[in-house]
Amino acid sequence: MRDFGGKVAVITGAGSGIGRALALELAGRGARLALSDVHEERVADTAAHCEKAGADVRSYPLDVADRAAVLAHADEVARDFGRVNLVVNNAGVALTATVEEMTWEQLDWLLGINLGGVLHGTKAFLPHLIASGEGHLVNLSSVFGFIGVPTQSAYNAAKFAVRGFTEALRQEMLSERRPVGVSCVHPGGIRTNIARDARGLEGADAERAARLFDRIARTSPEVAARTIVRGVERNRARILIGPDAYVIDALPRVLGAGYQRLIALATRRVLP
Repeated sequence: MRDFGGKVAVITGAGSGIGRALALELAGRGARLALSDVHEERVADTAAHCEKAGADVRSYPLDVADRAAVLAHADEVARDFGRVNLVVNNAGVALTATVEEMTWEQLDWLLGINLGGVLHGTKAFLPHLIASGEGHLVNLSSVFGFIGVPTQSAYNAAKFAVRGFTEALRQEMLSERRPVGVSCVHPGGIRTNIARDARGLEGADAERAARLFDRIARTSPEVAARTIVRGVERNRARILIGPDAYVIDALPRVLGAGYQRLIALATRRVLP
């Protein structure tokens, strides 16, 4: 997909961060946009900015953890726009807690959005992408889909699973000669609100973690959006975002399981 003009792009989690930046980037490239977010006001604001840029855009309130809602959303978008060419399963949340401390409710909440949202969006929109004759699916994993990190076990579980699911799907599309490209995105530290909106920490610990994230998150959402678009244009199987993503991707390749001791020692100094 080298030309986005007139293509119908679906983006979840479009109310902020990478999703919002990606919507604005594609609006500037002439795409028609179906934007969703659990925060209706946020996604409506994103849609308004895209409309000012000249895009044909509609916004939808959507909880990606709700399977029935996502299935209905796919049908609604297909009715509203006539077809679907690009789907970006971007919606995601964060949780900071050890395995011992996190509750079942916290675990279910994160997996429902970060993994369930990808599964629901993929299954719901894949028939529409195939029918378009020129489709592309983008699923957001993370650099935490490459390595395990203390207090991030739930996030790791979701992002490792998204990576495996997406890579398997890409192979299926290739072997069956389906007209759908598939890309898995692995952002490093991106300057978004995900850390400040995270669950698990409270009070001073939460603020300390957010400040630390702000210091190490060097890549802007706008750069992330342009990197994703470029990856789609080139039909990249794996899209890494930010220099830190390349470093983290290399760690288990170079050190094998030895990276785990290195990460454990490094995080011991910064964890609350």
